[in-house]
Amino acid sequence: MLKNRILLLFLLYSFIIVSCDSNSVYDNYKSVPNAWHKDKIVSFKVKPPDSTNTYNLFVNLRNTNAYKYNNLFLIVEMVFPHGKTIKDTLEYRMAEPSGKLLGEGFTDIKENKLWYKEGVVFNETGEYTVNIQHAMRENGKVKGILELEGVTDIGFRIENSNKK
Repeated sequence: MLKNRILLLFLLYSFIIVSCDSNSVYDNYKSVPNAWHKDKIVSFKVKPPDSTNTYNLFVNLRNTNAYKYNNLFLIVEMVFPHGKTIKDTLEYRMAEPSGKLLGEGFTDIKENKLWYKEGVVFNETGEYTVNIQHAMRENGKVKGILELEGVTDIGFRIENSNKK
């Protein structure tokens, strides 16, 4: 009975926090079963609301204590509606020097909101595609990590930048 009440309060709190987020334009997650394979590209299809505002873009990531690295390398590709493509290799810090994972969360699941681009104007009408792939390597090794453990969800978020 107490467990159900705690779960209900947690869900209610989560709903309030999410519903109060007025900056969000797009926020979507995709689950990673077991481990994130190096060839697995997580894609998001986005139709921006207009072409006059500026937006900030984020890669969101949920990970558990099974994530054993202090950083994360990602390849993020944005494909524009008319075929232009921008591809970036990004590095994010995921843990303190002590090994404590960074991110928000009270349990062993941490949520990280990672900056991707700032002040973006979606000046082409139509659907944009954002592809995210990990590019992790172990020190001194050429081949990438085949299965990246500890990542549970990958997300993409667009927020109003509040700049005019």
